[in-house]
Amino acid sequence: MTANSDHARVRATDMLPLATVGLRSRRVRAALSVLGIAIGIAAVVSVLGITRSSQSHLLATIDRLGTNLLTVGAGESLTGELVPLPATAAVTVARTPGVQHVASAAALADVQVYRTDQIPSYRSSGLGVVACDSSLLPTLDTGLASGLFLDDATGQYPVTVLGHDAAQQLGITQPGARIWLGDHWFVVAGILTPIGLAPEINQAALVGFPIAHDLFGYDGHPGTLYVRTVTERTAVVAEVLAPAANPIDPQGVSVSRPSDALTARLEVANATTSLLLGLGAVALLVGAIGIGNVMVISVLERQGEIGLRRALGATRSHVGAQFLLESVLLATAGGVLGVLLGTAITYVYAGIKNWQPLVPSPAAGAAIAAAVTIGALAGLYPAARAARMHPSDALRTA
Repeated sequence: MTANSDHARVRATDMLPLATVGLRSRRVRAALSVLGIAIGIAAVVSVLGITRSSQSHLLATIDRLGTNLLTVGAGESLTGELVPLPATAAVTVARTPGVQHVASAAALADVQVYRTDQIPSYRSSGLGVVACDSSLLPTLDTGLASGLFLDDATGQYPVTVLGHDAAQQLGITQPGARIWLGDHWFVVAGILTPIGLAPEINQAALVGFPIAHDLFGYDGHPGTLYVRTVTERTAVVAEVLAPAANPIDPQGVSVSRPSDALTARLEVANATTSLLLGLGAVALLVGAIGIGNVMVISVLERQGEIGLRRALGATRSHVGAQFLLESVLLATAGGVLGVLLGTAITYVYAGIKNWQPLVPSPAAGAAIAAAVTIGALAGLYPAARAARMHPSDALRTA
């Protein structure tokens, strides 16, 4: 009895070479099967990696820019008419507890900006002109790439400070240049660094309120108030800004937080990730079906081998284990290749976007585990079919 038991036992070191016979003899078919699983795994890993890298970059951006910037703008009345902010809105908002800085700004309609006075008026630059006060820099927590910002003195003269994108579009890299602004020559005093939470300032030429009144008829009503608050009290301050800005008609005041747009991008990214992961799962299913199909064909082609092994003493379990292990090896190889491909895709894409590449370790481990599971499931039927073959029938068919 002991002898029969020993005869029926196959060592693990023997099973592995047996399981790779089909892989080594049919390399192209094996490579295509591995590629099918690899594509699905690479899709899943790269989606998770790119999403994690993007989210990390976005969260870092939100942390850097802060979530304590609020904007107050003109809203609509119950009849749908635009309600301008009172001229005293900045003063009353500044008195609100929890407010650190307030800056007024007003877009000047129909005032165009050109590099020189030789450019036809119909060739609009698409840049805006914004009147503002000297508190804009500390409120937006930004700085100057070069030059000086507007102050109480320069705000009375034809002096401008260009937003980052406006300076690039006009081809100005240093202060001191002149631009044609609203049919008047203005001297560029400074150029701002990019502002993440106020992109409209990036596309504008900034002038002082006094010169805006004298040359362009500014009426004293701010179009937008930028409000920097104590971070812990941002939500509370947001609730009282409307009545603080316009006590007579608080319903006609619009209050928003620019960082909410960045946070919304995280939610959109999460929804997109779920969709792409679903597509990756479909690719994995197709790969699993491909492996199952290859293994069934392999069993049919190798009936002679199966019959000979059974005739020489191999049990049903030995034959079944051989084909099951072959299927698992195929899927595992695809899983490892897929993780490598997905990681490479993540690093390349993150490098293009200047993000820090992040590939979650649990995702890589789960991907390989999923590949092993897929291989086992895909190989169950072919392995069972091979195990059920009678030696004489298999040899006769072969």
